[in-house]
Amino acid sequence: MSDQMVPTETILASIHVIRGQRVLLDTDLAVLYGVETKRLLQAVTRNSGRFPEDFMFRLTLEEFDSLRDAQRSESAWGGRRYPPYAFTEQGVAMLSSVLRSERAVAVNIGIMRAFVRLREMLRSNKELALRLDDLEAKYDSQFAVVFDAIRQLMTPPMTPRNPVGFTAPEDSSG
Repeated sequence: MSDQMVPTETILASIHVIRGQRVLLDTDLAVLYGVETKRLLQAVTRNSGRFPEDFMFRLTLEEFDSLRDAQRSESAWGGRRYPPYAFTEQGVAMLSSVLRSERAVAVNIGIMRAFVRLREMLRSNKELALRLDDLEAKYDSQFAVVFDAIRQLMTPPMTPRNPVGFTAPEDSSG
């Protein structure tokens, strides 16, 4: 079975940063592995000694609510009653030994490659920012506008949030 069965972009889109760590949630992993979330968590519970806190942790209600707000779609969570578990890169690596299937091994290879690619992208962006700082120090203020424009292109766009509630129309009489 090919480790290319899950596109790296799909995996990268599933990686979240929670508590300063890059993690995959149990629901996303279950989809990738082709199992029910319940079955994935049963396998983890049977092998709980293999998953210390730095490999896997449960989100707090606040983290879960914040994540749901960011996703803006409750249907993605299937009406979950409890916050999901988050698996770090080491926890994901441990899952292949717990699930013991060809698909689990293939998916894990894809996930490990996605984590490596993410680290490379972050390192590349950091190196670019350092080079830009060096260039800016060498050239005078006439290029400040150019450097500011490049920095704006490097930062991810902020998505505006829709206001909650009713907003009254502005009064044009004056």
